[in-house]
Amino acid sequence: MTASRRTRGPGLVGLHVVTGGRYEPSRNHFDFVTSVCLANPGLERTGLTPEQRRVLELCQPGALSVAEVGAYLELPLSVLRILLADLMERGHITTNGKFYAVQTADRQLLEAVLEGLHNL
Repeated sequence: MTASRRTRGPGLVGLHVVTGGRYEPSRNHFDFVTSVCLANPGLERTGLTPEQRRVLELCQPGALSVAEVGAYLELPLSVLRILLADLMERGHITTNGKFYAVQTADRQLLEAVLEGLHNL
């Protein structure tokens, strides 16, 4: 047994096992800021992998970005995209597109802050 195998945790499996040996998702519209949420919370979950079930558990309270899901599962984006594509094809999840923190600044507020800074 090599040293790398001995240091692995007991529950860890190779990423090729998690993806079923696939290396490309059937859909390719999942990037880090894509919002993922449950499409049908009551849908039967038999036949799902433990990782896919965990994605559904994470999305139960509400939408998460792909980056957040990946951080919780500690999976690289390439693997996560395959899992998410499978879940989407089975009708478990949907995407709400991308969400960006775009907010117009209040000019009066900015001028008040600038004036306060000048007074320092």
